[in-house]
Amino acid sequence: MTTEEQKTDLLSDFQQYLEKNQPTPFLTGDQPDLNTLLSELTGLKTEVKAESRQFKNTLDSLSSSLDTVQSDNTALTMELKNANERLIQQKEEVMRSMLLELVDIYDYLKIGIDMQKKYRPVNRLFNHSQKKDVRFIKRSHEGQTMTMNRFKKFFQSHQVQEIECLNKAMNPEIMVAVETGKNPHVDNGIVLEELRRGFLYRNEVLRLAEVKVNKITLG
Repeated sequence: MTTEEQKTDLLSDFQQYLEKNQPTPFLTGDQPDLNTLLSELTGLKTEVKAESRQFKNTLDSLSSSLDTVQSDNTALTMELKNANERLIQQKEEVMRSMLLELVDIYDYLKIGIDMQKKYRPVNRLFNHSQKKDVRFIKRSHEGQTMTMNRFKKFFQSHQVQEIECLNKAMNPEIMVAVETGKNPHVDNGIVLEELRRGFLYRNEVLRLAEVKVNKITLG
């Protein structure tokens, strides 16, 4: 059992503990000042507003810079597009010019082949050279025919087509009449003869065909 003396000691120790840990009351100078607190809050609010304005100005500057970059990018894209279109147009003009030159060579080659087809051996005064002439013409014809076929393949691969005119109605979009003929057995406006072959390039006129057209005066 606890004696009276022990109880007295315990109460004394508890009282000393309470006295030792009792909170110290605020001194007058340590009490919070509401004016100071409000002033500090006002200053903080002003600082936050200033930071917000600076942040907004920075965003506006970045937005303006972005608009400038986008505008420059749009202008550059348009310039590149225009430059590409000019390049394509220049390439097209060069291609058409080259094809026209090749078409002229093709004409000369075709004329030579047609002349070889019409060739007849020399008369009896030159019988000694007749066989040589025939062999030469034959080999020349074979060589030019091979070249002609290569031209045709080249034209086909580049979408170049010959315009078929003979016995067709005159079409001023792809033909030009340089001569007229009178054939009572053929309708007016029909092509009687192809004087110069015409060509299309990608379904557009590369060179007009020159033709002889039938023209009959009625009455």
